[in-house]
Amino acid sequence: MKKVFIITGEYSGDIHGGKVAGILKEKMPDIVIEGIGGENLEKAGAKLFCDHSKMSGFGLSLKMIIDHLSLEKRVCDYILNEFKPDLVLCIDYGTFNLRVAKRLKGHGIKVFHYIPPQVWASRKWRIKGIKKYVDKVLCIFPFEESMYREYGIDVHYCGHPLIKQLPEKADRIKFFEDHGLDINRPLVSVFPGSRPLELKFLADTLIGGAKLLQKKHPELQFCISHAPNLSDNIFDKYIKNTDFKVIKGENQALLSVSDSLILASGTVALEASLYQVPLIIGYKGPWILFLLYLIFRCIKKISLPNIVTNEDIVPELLQTKFTKENICYETERMLYDEEYRKDVIEKLGHVRAKLSDKYSAEEAANCIISALN
Repeated sequence: MKKVFIITGEYSGDIHGGKVAGILKEKMPDIVIEGIGGENLEKAGAKLFCDHSKMSGFGLSLKMIIDHLSLEKRVCDYILNEFKPDLVLCIDYGTFNLRVAKRLKGHGIKVFHYIPPQVWASRKWRIKGIKKYVDKVLCIFPFEESMYREYGIDVHYCGHPLIKQLPEKADRIKFFEDHGLDINRPLVSVFPGSRPLELKFLADTLIGGAKLLQKKHPELQFCISHAPNLSDNIFDKYIKNTDFKVIKGENQALLSVSDSLILASGTVALEASLYQVPLIIGYKGPWILFLLYLIFRCIKKISLPNIVTNEDIVPELLQTKFTKENICYETERMLYDEEYRKDVIEKLGHVRAKLSDKYSAEEAANCIISALN
């Protein structure tokens, strides 16, 4: 009987982990899976060592560091002394997972990393730790495969999970009817982030830009996306003094029916690109973290559509450029400059063309099964 331990650190990782675990269970019914995750991993048949809800964070705090170090020790002790799996699958959450991989090295347990750290974006030296402590990398971007091979790392390109997991575009007429929106008015949607500190630094400016648009263009209507992992109390703390409609837990449907998007940087930008909806990216954080980012970054682009295509398709408003006036101006261009809008939509189509149509979770599961046999 084979045993696998899966480690995720936040909501998106839990989704990917659940997909992989479900396929493993289908193909190897006797396999025993435990891990750190959430409802998706649990529904796929994995027994949770602990829930990852307290792991997700942005920035640094003494409490977060202590909590992570404590969990790192506890989970490694459990893996080595009690569960003793044949393989540990780390998903995303690079810093924590690489530390776990380091502790497990030399104990006869294979460690695979699915959705590895984005070393091509910053802190490229981390690739040395991956080579030393990870047995196989399961990457999701095509350019990652050649990079890892150059360093002599065993790697398999699985394709990006969104290609198969992203739902079809929602029915615009039905969506508008369900949420009391006017089908005859353009819809601009704001996605302020999925972490409390992101909302702290981004929400006021993102929504301020939308309010400025509303004032200049009363024909527009606006929605704010409420990330499903954020409690109402946390979300309402930062989203206030606005009459914009808030929609919770329908991120992808809202993305797909919008006419233009105002986004915090992240995977949501890639989702929007695959729907070919014009977008702008805004991001701001603590100055110390931004300065560290400038020092250690390997590429100057931050949004995935621009990175994947190596083109400047969508505007990136960072730190000092992250103002409500710039948000308003760039969104106006997306909505009212017809030639520019058409060009952006066409170039967003290049994103899907750059990514494989592989079923990423199945590719990852098949690699694990091959390693177990």
